[in-house]
Amino acid sequence: MSRYKENRQKGPLPSYTPSDPEKSCLPKRGDYVGAVSWLQAVRDRIGEPFVFALDEALMCQGSFGGRNDEFVVWGYGNASAARFNGVVLLGEQIERTDIEERNGLFYTNFNRTLSDALACEEILDMQGITEALSRYYDSHGESFEGISVAAEYRERFEKLAAEAAGYYEG
Repeated sequence: MSRYKENRQKGPLPSYTPSDPEKSCLPKRGDYVGAVSWLQAVRDRIGEPFVFALDEALMCQGSFGGRNDEFVVWGYGNASAARFNGVVLLGEQIERTDIEERNGLFYTNFNRTLSDALACEEILDMQGITEALSRYYDSHGESFEGISVAAEYRERFEKLAAEAAGYYEG
């Protein structure tokens, strides 16, 4: 069994409810010029160890700019991080080898981000990972060499890779 299976999220995404007295609000994406400054503010607001995942990891990597209306923050951290509106935890623990750090932000590496996206695909907008794969393809001499995908996701990865290879040609 893949070590990514335990991180599958099912069901609806949390809705952003600023009036929910049980949840605190994170900084709003639209209040920040760049994705990194917003993610640094989110990290500071959460105030405990947190590893950004999925679109937020891609933003940390510089391979996806994000959206101005971003309100869901995916990651790995203590269950207490879910006290914030929009925080979706993929798990409380993650292998250190799957984590990178830049600009004071901890985030999943590209292979882990891709595996998490494929594991949670049925509830995700795959735009971020498709754009990131396209950039990877272009920056690696029109190749996906270096990407490793668990066997259970290979067929879906091949389809996504074909979409990504032609993403900016459309």
